[in-house]
Amino acid sequence: MNLKFKNKKITGILTVLPENEIKFEDEIDNYAFSKSQSMKLKLIMGYDKRRVVTEGTTISDLCVFGLNHLFENDLLDKNDIDAMVLVSQSPDYFIPSTSHVIHGRLDLKKDMVCLDTSQACSGYPIGIMQAFDLLEQEEINKVVVLNADIYSQKVSKQDRGSRPLTGDGASITIVENDSSNKTIYGSINTNGKGAEALIIPAGGFKMPSSEKTAELTTDSKGNTRSLDHLVMKGDDVFNFVQKEVPPMIENILNKAGKKKEDIDYYMFHQPNKFMLKKLADKMGIPYEKMPHNVVENFGNANSVSTPTNITFNLGEQLTKESMLICLAGFGAGLSWSSLLLEMGDLDFCNMIDYKN
Repeated sequence: MNLKFKNKKITGILTVLPENEIKFEDEIDNYAFSKSQSMKLKLIMGYDKRRVVTEGTTISDLCVFGLNHLFENDLLDKNDIDAMVLVSQSPDYFIPSTSHVIHGRLDLKKDMVCLDTSQACSGYPIGIMQAFDLLEQEEINKVVVLNADIYSQKVSKQDRGSRPLTGDGASITIVENDSSNKTIYGSINTNGKGAEALIIPAGGFKMPSSEKTAELTTDSKGNTRSLDHLVMKGDDVFNFVQKEVPPMIENILNKAGKKKEDIDYYMFHQPNKFMLKKLADKMGIPYEKMPHNVVENFGNANSVSTPTNITFNLGEQLTKESMLICLAGFGAGLSWSSLLLEMGDLDFCNMIDYKN
């Protein structure tokens, strides 16, 4: 589905990453692979180090820490927040919504909207588009979009397909009205028939967690996990990305009347280095225009990987100049989304470490 927005802009992006860092070699003995095979996997996929939370840390902790940082440094006035959108699949609780937990912990004003949306890897563009829609209301002038996930808590230590790339984190994106009358192009796509390509089978109401769901089994590729753990069908996900993302980007460029070379950067979700390089090759985009270095430095924190990509690779530049950027997310759902917009002259665009 194609979407279009006017008079909207992003004015700041902050990424919050746990201080706790794990290196690939620290867990290499957990995998049913020889050391030489594991090191080859590291090189191809771009595994190195990742940031993960310590036990007991939740997404509300990460978001509250980041928002307090903005308040304390006069980068955001809490009384100016008219709406908050939280994009996550790692809620603190089933009930209440985690955005309400964050609202209460920060003592925000009562006259505001708080929404939770359950989106995975495609969630950054989707959260921004939800903010754009909220800004159509006369009394809403500033929306905070929170992306946060702690998937590391749901990945088996013996899963070499998912464990080495899974990271945790949160991001805060400020979205406001703009008088420039520039058009922003968006796209959201869904294929629920592929839902089992990325899934945690147990833990919800369909299959509550139990002693049985916690039993470990080993698959044909040597990955040992339980039904309470994340299951990723890597080949299915790879094929989905290669098939669906290029035509989505071609479509959004056509809608905007732009050519591939007109785009300054393609800031995409970061599943792993191998997948992104193959995607860039298929789309005919230079690697330097599609950064692919997030997983090897921080891990893949679901929808947080996109703003991490932005703050890590373009942080200082985006506070000084404006660029034409294509955002894209793709993954669990199956879902894939994109945005094409001018971004720049931001009030802030940086990363901070979460400290317990």
